[in-house]
Amino acid sequence: MKYLPDIHTAHDKPEQLEQLYQTARKENNAAEFKADMVACYEEAPENVLYAAWFYRLQQASEAHESEHRHVNWKLAVPLSILTGLILWLLSDDQKLAFRQFGNFTPYIALLWAPIVAALVIAFITLTARLGYRRSLLMIAGLTGAALYVMLLSPTRANYRELMIPHLPLLAWAGVGVGILGLRSSSQNKFAFLIKSIETVVTGGVYLIATYIFAGITFSMFDALGIRMPDLLNRLIFVGPAGLLPLIAVATAYDPTLPPTAQEFKRGVGRLIITFPRVLLGLSLIVLVIYVVAIPFNFMAPFENRDVLIVYNGMLFAVMALLVGATPVNADDLSDRYQTVLRTGILAVAILVVVVSLYALAATVYRTYLGGLTINRLTIIGWNSINISLLGLLIYKQAKGGKAAWIDSLHTTFHIGSFLYVVWALFLLLATPWLF
Repeated sequence: MKYLPDIHTAHDKPEQLEQLYQTARKENNAAEFKADMVACYEEAPENVLYAAWFYRLQQASEAHESEHRHVNWKLAVPLSILTGLILWLLSDDQKLAFRQFGNFTPYIALLWAPIVAALVIAFITLTARLGYRRSLLMIAGLTGAALYVMLLSPTRANYRELMIPHLPLLAWAGVGVGILGLRSSSQNKFAFLIKSIETVVTGGVYLIATYIFAGITFSMFDALGIRMPDLLNRLIFVGPAGLLPLIAVATAYDPTLPPTAQEFKRGVGRLIITFPRVLLGLSLIVLVIYVVAIPFNFMAPFENRDVLIVYNGMLFAVMALLVGATPVNADDLSDRYQTVLRTGILAVAILVVVVSLYALAATVYRTYLGGLTINRLTIIGWNSINISLLGLLIYKQAKGGKAAWIDSLHTTFHIGSFLYVVWALFLLLATPWLF
């Protein structure tokens, strides 16, 4: 609701409203201006100036949706080929791998995410023709993070294993900052988060189809008794994994538009919006049953490390589910549906806090008995952050009420993304020297 006060002030000043709109466009916040203008029109439909803007923006939106989006294939294809070739060269795990006391980690497990993220940033920046300096800084930052991890990894097996999931998180954050900067609105950042999930799912669909084709190809040659050399095997299986991220970004994301103006209502985007809301109801049933069952096997996570791993996986899965179930805006949701969805999100959040506090207590107990390790520190940190975010979500929903429930969720996830990046950076920079 960034522009609401200014729109209210200029309710009878056409020139001032036009200047406000042009400023919003320059800041890539036209979609947020539109949402605020629609809200003002709904509050005061008798205001002729609001009505004129409402119909102007509606027609502009329909015209934009009817246009065929131009995909910059001239840039996407070469960058995709370059990514595929780089990952193919890095996939030689006979030569390019860390080996220490029986522990084995290929270089590509650590480097694939920063490489892909850097080339995605380059594609989006060159296509949008904006933010060159910011993008260069992000690419330099990702390069520095990757080199830092590689330099410290040879003698630190636990650290490099820890970085396998955390470098992709930082790479994703680098893409977000490269696109949005640090001062973008919470709605814009949330829209980027949803669009990035859609892009990952799109890439996954492409990858599955490619691997099915590759599997059939190998089966045909195997039937003839022809054995392909390792170099060709890696080209067929690793090459597409490098080709497809850029292709997925090019097809799912329009670099010329801000995240809030992206298409969310068609194709995979519609699935990303709908499916988590279906799972929300199922998750609520499972969580109720599980909370009731906890007292009958209370000591399981205190005694069994594998149970704790399941708990932590569940916590991240639920956070992703809550993000996916949250609307980018309320345009397509009836009041009744919004009430049901908000109630479901709140109920799941409350139940997950109960289960997560139980899991955190078990982790602290095991730490007390066995000492603090790099893995236990990581788990305690992530649990604390996720529990805090869920608590903040519940508090903001209770305080803000139904009127601002979507904005409250966006703000919570905005804070969450910041905390995720800060903790991941701490783990990357500090843990090699603490353990």
